[in-house]
Amino acid sequence: MGSLKKFYYFIFSFVLLTTAAYSQGLNSVSTPDGIIIFAAGDNGLILKSTNAGDNWMEYNLGADNYKSVSTFGDDVWFAGTNGKVTKTLKNSSPFSFFQVPTANNLNSVNFISNSVGFVCGNSGAVYKTVNGGANWTLANTGLPTVNWKSISFRDANNGIVAGDNGNVYITTNGGTSWTSQTTGISRNLLKAKAFSNGYAVSGEWGSLAVYNGSSWTSVNTRTVSDIRGITGSSLTDIHICGGGGFIRNNSNNDARFYTFEINPMQANLSDIQYYNASIGFAVNNQNKAVIRTTNGGTSWTLTGGTTVSRNWQNKLTANNGIGNTLVKHSRNRDAMYVTYGSNIYVSWNRGDNWSQIATWGSAGSRAHSFYVNPLDTNIMMAAVVSSPDKIIRSTNHGLTWTTILSQNFSNYGQPLEQDQNNPNNYYFAPDNGGFWKSSNAGANFTEISGNYPFRSPCDVLVMWDSSNVIFVGDGVTGSGQAKIFRSSNGGVNWTDIRTVSASETPSMCNTVFDLSKIFVTEWSGSTVYRSTNFGYSFENNHSTGFSGWASDIAHDDPNMIYIGNYGPASAFSLDNAATWITGVSGMSNSGAGVMVAEKNWIISQQTSNLFKMNITYTTPTVLLNIVEVLPGVPEKFELAQNYPNPFNPVTNIKFDIPASGNVSLKVFDISGKEVSTLINEVKPAGYYEVSFNASNLSSGVYFYRLETGSFNLTRKMLLIK
Repeated sequence: MGSLKKFYYFIFSFVLLTTAAYSQGLNSVSTPDGIIIFAAGDNGLILKSTNAGDNWMEYNLGADNYKSVSTFGDDVWFAGTNGKVTKTLKNSSPFSFFQVPTANNLNSVNFISNSVGFVCGNSGAVYKTVNGGANWTLANTGLPTVNWKSISFRDANNGIVAGDNGNVYITTNGGTSWTSQTTGISRNLLKAKAFSNGYAVSGEWGSLAVYNGSSWTSVNTRTVSDIRGITGSSLTDIHICGGGGFIRNNSNNDARFYTFEINPMQANLSDIQYYNASIGFAVNNQNKAVIRTTNGGTSWTLTGGTTVSRNWQNKLTANNGIGNTLVKHSRNRDAMYVTYGSNIYVSWNRGDNWSQIATWGSAGSRAHSFYVNPLDTNIMMAAVVSSPDKIIRSTNHGLTWTTILSQNFSNYGQPLEQDQNNPNNYYFAPDNGGFWKSSNAGANFTEISGNYPFRSPCDVLVMWDSSNVIFVGDGVTGSGQAKIFRSSNGGVNWTDIRTVSASETPSMCNTVFDLSKIFVTEWSGSTVYRSTNFGYSFENNHSTGFSGWASDIAHDDPNMIYIGNYGPASAFSLDNAATWITGVSGMSNSGAGVMVAEKNWIISQQTSNLFKMNITYTTPTVLLNIVEVLPGVPEKFELAQNYPNPFNPVTNIKFDIPASGNVSLKVFDISGKEVSTLINEVKPAGYYEVSFNASNLSSGVYFYRLETGSFNLTRKMLLIK
């Protein structure tokens, strides 16, 4: 049985804290009223706001990792490490610590009343309380021993638990017994949500399934990013979050969840909660920034004065790059390839580190296009510069290469394209006409267009879900005519749909989430063109102020569009091209290609060196000093020497008071000026320990003074930074 161990009280100490890039973040968020918000993270991190996120207070409860927070009425519960559940009230109050009878880490907590609640955790742990968390009993009859990641109830009887390897179970008797569910998902599940009319579960690799009361439907979310959060009011009002910062919903009965909510977060969203139809909050596990919506997800904003800084960091020193040769690995979500010169490099950690794995040697000096077949990663294809230029192919992961086709192509473009709808199809657009196709994974090519008179194709784009629709961006340096051609029959016939007074159309990009949307860059002009009608026509969308080059739409959120430059500049939008962000520093050389694998995972291939965007969030918080009440009643007044001493920047102060009364504990500098009030209120008799954080003070001698009734005592301490 769990038992109450101790209480913590919290006193303000005004210390400005900041988050570092991808530092300690938040795992869960909950609000009982849309105004008071709690968020929980690892290493004892608790954030609280009493004004809907305008300001944040920070608690540090030690080394426990809090994975989940649940609120009901005035009560707030946190599930943490080693079976620990922590409880507080939404208003200022002590924190209570309860022990669930397990040493396993708890991953989720859900209370359906002030008394009845459930937790789940690793190694089969599922427990229930009927007295507000004071005592817990095992409630896992019928459940396998897996790591349970999320538990949710809609009432006292009906609930769901989800975990590793696609395990989903529901109960209709308050957790007395559980019944297995077949959802069609085998991936690890991270979140479960009970609605009044059904259930939803989500997890790794874009897993999502919805239960309507009679059957489960697995949703093809078209993403490999994790879906970590689910919220909403019913099965027709579900909001999900995850990836590098996406929020999606199924409004207007969109079973695909293709409505993306515009939000500024470029970090892994880990949880989301809508309090009502208008007000919602979301957190991420990489920093302390919290975002908020007040209009039902039409837009989201950063809260609490959070600021963002971005810069480019060099991740690979190489040269002789051109074209876009960045390729994602099909089975390892953190892996990607790139080529420089005749060498092929791979990164297994999202572009942070790279190693050379293969070369095509003398077959060509550099690649303009490069692909690894997602159906068989042994097959690699490249369009390489030679005399004449070539299409080369490897069937042994780059160990040896065979020339498939010899024909010159643009010295600045990307002439080879893989069909994302059927990766065994490739298209090739050489100089001076003709359009070529391979239907056998690049083993050979056939000219299919009657030698259509392109001049010097720069890029080839295939429409998602409709391989018959293909675009070619065409241009010749100095010609004053940049063109876009469109085919509606797989590349056999072509129509010139746009000519502008630039020289080249170097890059085009589209998204699986909105087939009507295409973005196009120009060189040497600075205009970004957009189509919203499947490429039948294009409009001027934005002027970047620099000549455009590479482009991409975030693979997890189509509201983010990135435009590169044949130079060190860049521009990107997080709100579907309504506004643009520029001025990210740190990049050099000429732009070649870009990949936005997720909103927060942006890799830019320059002609020399490869860069990754680093994103840092700074969130001001007020750190709260902790006052712990120890058991027992002392016989006399006492003020102990602080420890450690000297200290930097946190020290602990113990004191004893044998009778209740007003207690004042203050800190003064050497001139006698008060610098912090740790306690100034009525306290019952007891043993106390205060944690004092001096992050905002300079090194030097300080004094702390305890006053209560007729007793007062002052001691000295030394802060050394």
